[in-house]
Parts: sequence; structure tokens; C-alpha cells
Amino acid sequence: MKDNWTIIVLCCIWGLCAQAQEVSVSKALYRQGNDMSWAKPDVDDASWSEIDITKQWDKQGFPRNNNAYGWYRIHVTIPKSLLVGADQQNVVVLHMPKADDVDECYLNGKLIGSTGRMPTDPSGYLCGVDVVRDYPVDIKSGVIRWDADNVIAVRVYNRGGSGGLFWRPLTLRCPNAAEGLAMRLTEENNGQSHCDIEISSAYASTASGTLDVTLTDRETGAKVKSLSKKLSIKRNKPARFSLPYDKHKMCLLTASYTDKETGKVLSESKQLKYILTPPTPATPRFNGAPVYGVSPGSPVIYRFPVSGEKPMKFTCDDLPAGLQLSDEGALSGRVDKPCVLSFNITAENAQGKASQVFTLKVGEHMIGQTPPMGWNSWNCWGLSVSQEKVISSTQALIDKGLADFGYNYINIDDGWEAESRNPDGTIEANGKFPSMKGMIDWLHERGLKFGIYSSPGDKTCGGYLGSLGHEKQDAEVWNEWGVDYLKYDWCSYERVREKDNDWGFASCLRPYLLMQKFVREQPRDIFYSLGPLGGTQVYLWGIYCDGNSWRTAQDIDDTWASIRDVGFRQQAGKAQYSSVGHWNDPDMLVVGKVGWGRELRETRLTPDEQYTHITLWTLLASNMLIGCDIAQMDDFTLNLLCNNEVNAINQDILGKQADRVLKEGDIEVWSRPLADGTVAAGIFNVGDSDRGVDMKALINLLPTSSEEKDRKEPGSVRDLWRQKNLSADELNCTIPAHGCRYLKIIVK
Repeated sequence: MKDNWTIIVLCCIWGLCAQAQEVSVSKALYRQGNDMSWAKPDVDDASWSEIDITKQWDKQGFPRNNNAYGWYRIHVTIPKSLLVGADQQNVVVLHMPKADDVDECYLNGKLIGSTGRMPTDPSGYLCGVDVVRDYPVDIKSGVIRWDADNVIAVRVYNRGGSGGLFWRPLTLRCPNAAEGLAMRLTEENNGQSHCDIEISSAYASTASGTLDVTLTDRETGAKVKSLSKKLSIKRNKPARFSLPYDKHKMCLLTASYTDKETGKVLSESKQLKYILTPPTPATPRFNGAPVYGVSPGSPVIYRFPVSGEKPMKFTCDDLPAGLQLSDEGALSGRVDKPCVLSFNITAENAQGKASQVFTLKVGEHMIGQTPPMGWNSWNCWGLSVSQEKVISSTQALIDKGLADFGYNYINIDDGWEAESRNPDGTIEANGKFPSMKGMIDWLHERGLKFGIYSSPGDKTCGGYLGSLGHEKQDAEVWNEWGVDYLKYDWCSYERVREKDNDWGFASCLRPYLLMQKFVREQPRDIFYSLGPLGGTQVYLWGIYCDGNSWRTAQDIDDTWASIRDVGFRQQAGKAQYSSVGHWNDPDMLVVGKVGWGRELRETRLTPDEQYTHITLWTLLASNMLIGCDIAQMDDFTLNLLCNNEVNAINQDILGKQADRVLKEGDIEVWSRPLADGTVAAGIFNVGDSDRGVDMKALINLLPTSSEEKDRKEPGSVRDLWRQKNLSADELNCTIPAHGCRYLKIIVK
């Protein structure tokens, strides 16, 4: 086996130029398991299997195991001729494949790089599947064995689904003089907006050149700013430049650095965040649906979403018996018998007052009159969620005004469960949540609701305790704590189906029906959210389990490919399965700072893609659960989530989900009827280039009811993001790539 590997490596080297500026390898030896001694160069790997490192291990016939480890050992001769003619002779860079999901890379037994975090890491697991891995090795370290056999050992952890190395071969090379240069564009959107340009050098000792920056208004094509600046860049001392900009304009920043010595051009462009939502008035304004549903005898927990200058006082002269209203607008109490109660709520501050006629529907199956709005911990904190982080996010939700726009659920996802159950079988929270009930009581005092997570299997997706065999006990504990929302994921229940060899339709419903029975027996309302697996088509049967919402696609991530797949491709045609109290759920929001762990980062969605994300989700009447760290939310994300006219579409009491009504090339139109007789429509450009659009022509093609069949053209057309009526001239526009226009149309 070793002789064969020598031949393979020599052929790779011979196929390059005489100076051998690069070594490339696509094959490795592979073994499943987690033995750290396999990192050592002298391990006997003659019995290991051969594998292609450009394809995941399950794509090559190896077991597709969840929570599994695998090791790759690559024997490669590294010729000293790599240094011949190289500008950088102090470093060799290993351009690695990607790893699904986390990797550690060892060269001759020494750790030289890792991406993501293993489950055993003190900071908690962190997925690194989509990250490009370039690991530099300092030649002075002596770890490289020149013109001899070197062992590159890669440890990979797979949390679920496909696993292992993939994407590209391993290449080793010395970088060029300017190759280590990298440009990073970041922006600050709070207060005075500015974009920071940073050029760093990973390998070069010194570089100098010219930075040219252009700021262009994307709506008009006009140059807003243009400048040129001489820069000197030293290793570990990046060159930085800050450029202010108007956050109310759709600007494109283009930065180009030209290296003086090599002539190499390093160029980056960035869509800068732009705010379309008008400022919130200081006078009181109600921002929520005027209806709420509750079961007889269940605690009423509702916070009136009213924006405006604080402090603000709430009053009600005709409040029904059994209900209490705090000065801060938190409605509480109980109503024991089915009924419909309407009463007038007034909010007043120093700038004025506003009133809303509010209806409380008391009866069976009244939960979820509109889709839930709130926050979920998973997309930012992952398994590292804690009570401290939940309280911090809740306080930020209140302080930043999100609660004033209807975001009232605070949901923790996986990672709260203790390692083992109590002797009597009841479940407890782990040490990260020292007082679960105390935290929930604190939320309820502020009119906010609390959600929790579990699985019908013995383990959750993160490996914590599931509810299998303890469904009744768990439901009773959640009731005792005061839980208002249950996200019931699928995860390990697949093992039950395998054990029973039961793959029928009923095996999908059975675990959800069981938990539904015990949840509904509790003397409080618990919004029942069903997970995405179990045949994946939960929308076909979720209503028969009395689900209040159900996932309609796989997990989302913060990429355009995911938004297009989850949001557009997988939601078309599913409006028929959504109704008041039973909502389709395409998964949580991925705007703001996310990360699925402790190291948060800006979403990878462009500003245009984020507007599309929120536009489509509100049209779909989907659960609007924020996934970012609210405490770090900037002005752009806050205005994206706090547009009252946009949110009103999601919360429309008619409860009709939008569906795709027109597709012409890359242009898609999704629309839904509204309770006031108008129509909401999103016009989306899902293509990769800007498109000119005649919105009037598209509006005329929207489906109409029998009463409207003779209409010739639309009445008034309102831009929901800009909150203004459009003139006829404004109906011809350019929609940027991955962007949209969001309209409310009064039909004649």
C-alpha cells in the first residue's frame, strides 16, 4: 500500500512544471473512529481503506453515521523544490478540502489548524462545514520533512447527515508575494453609518500600494463618493480605512487595492445596509393584530405591542371580569367559560394617545389566531444557550422596542436539559438554567411568553434527553414551570421506527399524537410546534395532531441557496395546508448576528436578500422567530424587523397564506388576500442579475375573485417597506438580484 502511495504522489509532482510549485493529492487512507493516536506519523495504516477526499464518506459507500468521527491519513512527499522561485519562502500553505462538519489537521503529529469546534470543546460544538480551510505551516518550525514522507492526519466529526472531507483536493504550495493579502469590508450601522476597509497580510513582511474606493447609489447609478489612498501593509499590522455613508441610500461600495511591486489587484464589493422603514412616531401606535385566542381557564398572557415615546400608560374602562391590565400594557388573568370579549385599550404618553378595540376569543382550539412572533435561541447560541443569555436577549427585546412590534415569545431550543432524569423520571434543567421557573415567571410578569424544546425520541438533535417514555411527565413539568410553546423535533425517533420496522404513515403521527394528548390535558395553553422530519411532509398530517405550526422544509441557513430552496421552491403550493391556528413554518429567521454557537458573525445574506427573506416569510404567514443575538442587533436589522405595515401582513387576521401566482423567468410573484379586502404581493427577482420590471403589468395578472373579474387595473399601490403610495411612474422599476418589491394593492 505504501509503494502505491509513493507512485501516486510522484505522479502528481511529475505532472507539474519542473519547479514543482504545487503538490496536489485527492486520495487518502480512511478509518472511522476517534483514536487520537492516529494523528501520529508512525501509525500502521496499511489496513485502512482508500478514500477520495473530494467526496463525503457516505457518498463512497462508508456508513452515514450521526455524531461520528473519522480519520484521514494522507502520505505525501513534500519536495524542497517548492521553495524554488517562490516569493514567500517562510511558509507552506495547505489548501484543504472542506469538512462536514468539523476538522482538526495534524502534520507529522503536530496540530496545524482546525475549523469549527468538536463536541468536547469547552466552548461547545460549532459547525464549520462551509468554511474554506487554508492552513499555513511555518518552515522554521521544522515540522515539514523535506523530500521525504509526510503524514497529514485529519480528524473529522460529523454531527448528522453526510460527513467527511469534500469539495477539492489537498494542495501544498508557497504563496506569492501578494497572495497573503486579504481585504475585509465591515460596516457599522448604528448611529452614523460607516464601512471599514481592512487589508491584511498573512505571509508578506511588507506590501505597499494604492487603494481606490467608489461609493455608488444603486438606484440611480450615480457616484456618491470616490477616493484614492496610498497604503503600507505589514504582517500583523493591517491597513485600515473608514468611509462614512448615508444608510438611507442603497449604496454599493467597491474597493480595489493595487500592489505596487507585483501589480496584483485585490478587489471587493459590498452592498451596504440600507434602511427603508420610516422612523417610528413618538406618539402611541398599536402594532399588533386586534385579536387573541385562549382556552377556557388557561392563563391569559399578552403584551400589547405599542410603539412610541416612553414612559407609556395603558388603561381600559370596560375591561371584562377576570382580566387585569398593568400600567405597562401586560394583560393577564383567566376567563373560565367560552365567549368572545371585546374591549377598548388606550395607550397614552407625553406626545398623545391611541386606542384599539381588542377582541379576546375564549374557546377550544383558539390558540394561534395569528402566527407567533418572538425569538429562538438556536441560530445564535446553539447548544451554548443559558439562562443568562435568555434574560439578556429578553431585556434587549424590550429595550430595543421589538416587544412593541409584537415579538412576544422567548423560546429556548436544544441544550437546556439535564444529563439524566430524576429518580422518579421527571426532567430537570441543567446547570446553565439555575431557576427555570423563576426565569419564566420573570417573562410572564412582562407579558411575554416562554417556549421550550424537546424530541419524541430518547435523545434530542444535540444529544440531550428526549421525551420518549416520559411524555406525560414532561408535559406536567412544563405546565408547572409555565411553558407556553413546545417545539417538538423529530431527531432520534427514527431509531424507534427502525427497531419496530415500522415505516408506515401512522408511525409519523404516533409520537406527535401522544405528546399532543398530554400537552392538551394541561390547564394552560401550549402552542404546539411540530418538527421537520417524520417523512418530512408534516404539513400533510400536522393538523390531525392538533399542531399549531409545523415545519415545511429542512433546516435553514444564512445563504441565498438556502433562502431560495427553503423559501421559494419548498413553499410553493403549500398555502392550502395553512389556516388560522395551524401555520406552515419554513424555519426561523437568519438576519442579524448568527453563528449557532458562541462565536457570532454577521449573516451571510446581503441586504437585498434579507429584505427578500422577511418579505417572503411575512407573506407566508409563517412563524416570525428572530434567530440572532438581539443585544447586538444594529439599526438595519431592527428596522427590518420593526416595520409595522410589513408585520401587519404576517399578522393579518384573515389568515390566508400567500402562494406563488406568477413565474416569468427569474421573476416570481407571491400574493395573498387580506382581511380589509386588499391584496399583498411580493415581486421577487430570484436571479443573479438586476431586472427591469413593469409592476403594473404584473399586478394586472394577479388572481381576482369573482366580484373583481371585470377590473382593468389596480387602484392605489402602496410600497410596504417605504410606507408610501406609488405613482404610476414609480411602477416601472429595477429589482436587484435576489431583491424584491413589497406591495399592498387596493383593487378597483
